[in-house]
Amino acid sequence: MSGGFFAGSYGGDAAKITDHTRLECKICWYVYDPAQGDDYWQIPPGTPFSRLPDHWTCPNCDGARSGFMVLEGGPNVGSP
Repeated sequence: MSGGFFAGSYGGDAAKITDHTRLECKICWYVYDPAQGDDYWQIPPGTPFSRLPDHWTCPNCDGARSGFMVLEGGPNVGSP
């Protein structure tokens, strides 16, 4: 296995995502939704994953940003 990242992982490559992309922690399944932000790290709603501070980690398990997986279907999954 090369590259050190799972297929579909963010891996720090902002070109793989948009400002509305939701991403999921590969360790604990926490979903970062830009529309909601992150209360734990005091990230306001509307903050894209690519603009999270460098020190940000998963609020549930402390997993690294680079290990988050891009969720298929985009930001409107489940929206009416």
